[in-house]
Amino acid sequence: MTQADQADPPEVPSMQLSSIEQAESLGLPIPCRAFDPEVFFAETPADVEYAKSLCGTCPVKEACLAGALERREPWGVWGGELFVQGVVVARKRPRGRPRKTEVMA
Repeated sequence: MTQADQADPPEVPSMQLSSIEQAESLGLPIPCRAFDPEVFFAETPADVEYAKSLCGTCPVKEACLAGALERREPWGVWGGELFVQGVVVARKRPRGRPRKTEVMA
């Protein structure tokens, strides 16, 4: 056999499947099954960004997001997107009142 014959299979992140059952039957890791589910319903912005990052390599990410949109999920991280009151939002706001003046970073 040549080295070309021993090429590695495609990486998992490029594979998008339509169901968790398909992914599990192939032995692919599903982040929402491997981590505490509370991670995907976090309160702090940092924890929400962490949950979204876990979805980055999920082989059912697109199907998960489509299902959440179809079911009109009220909140949580689904398919790498944050839902708040049934709407996809870019970022979670921290608790408390917003500042009255802009802060120089």
